[in-house]
Amino acid sequence: MQKISTTKLRKIALSKQGLLGARPFGSGVSAVECAIKQLGYVQIDTISVVERAHHHVFWSRISSYHADHLAKLVSQKKIFEYWFHAAAFLPIEDFRFALPRMQSIKAGEKHWFENIDKKLIRHVQRRIENEGPLLARDFADTRQTNTGWWDWKPAKQALEKLFMQGDLMVIGREGFQKRYDLTERVLPAGIDTSSPGIDEYAQHLVDTTIRAHGFSSLKSFSYLRKGKDLRAAIKQCVQAYVDHGTLIEVQTPAGDLFYCDVDLFNQRLRSGKNVRLLSPFDNLVIQRERCRQVFDYDYQIECYVPAAKRQFGYFCLPILYGENLVGRVDCKADRKTKTLHVKYLQHGEDSDEFVQGLVRSLLEFMKFNACDAVVVEHALNTKLKKRLQALLQAD
Repeated sequence: MQKISTTKLRKIALSKQGLLGARPFGSGVSAVECAIKQLGYVQIDTISVVERAHHHVFWSRISSYHADHLAKLVSQKKIFEYWFHAAAFLPIEDFRFALPRMQSIKAGEKHWFENIDKKLIRHVQRRIENEGPLLARDFADTRQTNTGWWDWKPAKQALEKLFMQGDLMVIGREGFQKRYDLTERVLPAGIDTSSPGIDEYAQHLVDTTIRAHGFSSLKSFSYLRKGKDLRAAIKQCVQAYVDHGTLIEVQTPAGDLFYCDVDLFNQRLRSGKNVRLLSPFDNLVIQRERCRQVFDYDYQIECYVPAAKRQFGYFCLPILYGENLVGRVDCKADRKTKTLHVKYLQHGEDSDEFVQGLVRSLLEFMKFNACDAVVVEHALNTKLKKRLQALLQAD
């Protein structure tokens, strides 16, 4: 076992995540494809108080990113929508590693609308087979009442059931509504559709995690996945990599244990000084325990917390400065007035370099959200608030 500093771990993570260099993945559509292969997945989220998380994650790494790039990759069948540890875009080459979950749901795994009328499921599937790709709105709502946006009509439940069990795939979206088609018509020729065994699946999770982060705790390899057999297979795979000399076990000063890519452990990595506003669902911070261990950053998204109990705001964005997470900013894009509102700002830096970098990042984020102005409404440091507002107005 080797000792490692959290500073070194941070640099490794940021390097693998594409958050250090100016153009780590290149530009345009090819950069988006390269990024998703490197990251392994990008989580999809419905919240739109600022630009949605999946677009935000790509934009944070690819300055030329546009939402059309993602849609184009879906239409070109280079990526697909399914579940990683949550709803996500994934490289099409990884389709077979979604099969275990699909098969489990088809076999009766609870949670995914297990009480749907089988006749309705057959009806929905036949309509798509005969008519081609359809959206949920193409099906009538047969309910007498509707209790809220989460209360999906029966046909929508049937569509999602068929999607989750692998009979349908998403070929695109209109607004945020999915358009479904038969999986057999969507998958490109040559894609491996053999179901992986548990050892192969475990290796896939280990390889994906190391490729995306450069290191991991044993627990994080199986993040939000259940099963003693899977955890045992992951442990066996990791040990084999250690024995082979591909991974090395390292320990931080706080005593946290990780398995790190040997080449990265021995490599000298440069540090950056850019300021970036990250999505709450960014791959760098989505595992909150790892975020605390490596970045000493205790982060919780508060959109699911009652308003009276929120400390930082509805949709707080982590602020990355160099290799450190130094604060958070709660933003809201008002599309009608084209104004980006900074409703809360907490920071642990006040150097000129940081302030100038924060101003640049806010202005770039403003443009990304199709806004024309930034208004700082509240900051813990009132002097910084005035300074930021002055700099933003002067730009």
